[in-house]
Amino acid sequence: MTDPAAKVVSREELLARLGRPRSARVVFTNGVFDVLHRGHVDYLSRARSLGDLLVVAVNTDDSVRRLGKGDDRPINPQDDRAYVLAGLESVGFVTLFDEDTPRELIATLLPDVLVKGGDYTRDTIVGADEVEAAGGRVETIPLVPGRSTTGILQRVRQGAENG
Repeated sequence: MTDPAAKVVSREELLARLGRPRSARVVFTNGVFDVLHRGHVDYLSRARSLGDLLVVAVNTDDSVRRLGKGDDRPINPQDDRAYVLAGLESVGFVTLFDEDTPRELIATLLPDVLVKGGDYTRDTIVGADEVEAAGGRVETIPLVPGRSTTGILQRVRQGAENG
């Protein structure tokens, strides 16, 4: 089994390993992945099935704060979130990004498949134009109903208020 830490790489290392031309069909997704849950695992497994290698770009802590997800987010620090994701069999590499969106990383890597959850549309997926212009495709994967970090945190907060 691969040490999860070995799958967490810098942007430079990722691009050096997976730059074009390449033989592997690279699938790319991104997100916060703050409190890993069943919906995440299902989504990542399905994303991986679309190619040979799944790359997950994770928002840095500063990037998460700029997204306005709440004063207490992220719950888990970026290095922990990256390590936990890297421990999943479906994930090939994890890298962090500090920008508000991963557009620059996507435009440089040019994955063969760009994937987001079903709460996105083709028009709202950052990097879709760049990937399609390079001959890649964009996919959405339906979310597992009732499984979200926001929902989990709401239940925890309600329990704390009622307990």
